[in-house]
Amino acid sequence: MKRLILAAFLLVGLAAPSFADVTVKSLAGGKGMGMSTNMTTITYIKGNKMRTDTVTGDTTRTMIFDVDAQRLYSFDSKKKEADAWDMQAFGASMVSAVDTSEMKASVKANGQTKMIAGKSASGYDLLITMPTTIGGKEGMKLTLNMTGPMWVVKGAPGTAEYLNFYKGAVEKGWIFSDPRAAKGSPGQAKAIAEMYRELAATGGIPYEMEMNIKMSGEGPMAGMMAKMGNISSTTTVQSVETATLAADLFAVPAGYKIKEQK
Repeated sequence: MKRLILAAFLLVGLAAPSFADVTVKSLAGGKGMGMSTNMTTITYIKGNKMRTDTVTGDTTRTMIFDVDAQRLYSFDSKKKEADAWDMQAFGASMVSAVDTSEMKASVKANGQTKMIAGKSASGYDLLITMPTTIGGKEGMKLTLNMTGPMWVVKGAPGTAEYLNFYKGAVEKGWIFSDPRAAKGSPGQAKAIAEMYRELAATGGIPYEMEMNIKMSGEGPMAGMMAKMGNISSTTTVQSVETATLAADLFAVPAGYKIKEQK
């Protein structure tokens, strides 16, 4: 469960503004299942590659997304080894693990505006509902409800690159969380991917995002899980730099052992 909570919080950092080459620092906070988390996330994008470094306490967790090569790498600062996934194969396994036919998703303008990082952002309301299971395909059946206001800036530098990255990744069946967490809750992972598809349709970049994830279900165990499983997170962009990024930033560091995962 702790992995699921952290995966949800890491997603906040992925919503930061993105340019062809950009470095974005944001602060995120959240709580769920009796835990609270505050973290700093640095997001880097260069073409069809993205890297996120998330700092919690004395540990930095890194994920590298290589859309063209269909590879995802995950490692942390405590040990010199990285987990690697073939995302084409993983995407196929996700399709068989979860039925998205009953998923409902929308991102609608709410008519509000506010200034964020010196830019005027338009408010949108997110709503996604999806039947899912916890603990694998035959696990406990629940309904995932994802809601939250989002603030989108249109016409900002890097908008085209931002949209192209996420559109390309979603079209190839990518998810934006740790695959190990996605295996335990594939419905949540697919709902997150759909959220990015809906965001791309707004034609802008989300400069601020609040995400609230709640579970609902029938029966005493489902009710208890629903009560415990509520997760909320919020992100705020602190700074944006547009210096050119080195290519090796999007590769596993030299000397790290790579462990292939399925």
